[in-house]
Amino acid sequence: MTMYRGQTVRKDNCVTRPPACLFLLLWLMAGTVFRADAAGAAFIDTAKDSWGILGGYGQSFPGWGQTTERVETLDLAPRYSHVILADLGSGWYRGFHALLLELPVHLLISPETSAMVGLNFLACYTFTAADTLRPYLFGGGGPVYSFADIPGMGAELNGNYQFGLGLEYKQTKAHNLLFEVRCHHISNGGSEEPNEPLNSVKLLFGITF
Repeated sequence: MTMYRGQTVRKDNCVTRPPACLFLLLWLMAGTVFRADAAGAAFIDTAKDSWGILGGYGQSFPGWGQTTERVETLDLAPRYSHVILADLGSGWYRGFHALLLELPVHLLISPETSAMVGLNFLACYTFTAADTLRPYLFGGGGPVYSFADIPGMGAELNGNYQFGLGLEYKQTKAHNLLFEVRCHHISNGGSEEPNEPLNSVKLLFGITF
């Protein structure tokens, strides 16, 4: 608990105690790294890699953790997907591991017009038991730079972590449609005060090519 300009500011518990789902997704990322040797040359094989772009809407919710401000964004995220381990498992959990690199742009539409930009490193597991509809889980994070003057955010350079689930629909051989729901957290991790985070839900749609 910290005093800032006469106000009491509590550091966000979400920074020190991330949700259990995040630990699961980080475990998947660790499994990707430690099993890379078994994949041999597949680690640098780009034959199954893809590009994509996603766009959508996000909103923070006051009262969720230490979030106090309702911030609405329009989001755009170019993505590169690199397959690390293919053809894993069997039955309903058959799938593959991938690393996702994103360069998201968050355009604020409320409470002011501004922007935030970031860099995301995400671990992803895609279930491939069904050929047309393929669900996937993902999680990770990275740095976020904010140009916005949001009350409670004491730093311009912040970090984010996120996790979520998605659904990939095979439209053609060249393009797949994507739908995602994400839980998204932004804060400065206590490096500056105040440190009131933005805990948001984001809905994104996209296409791969």
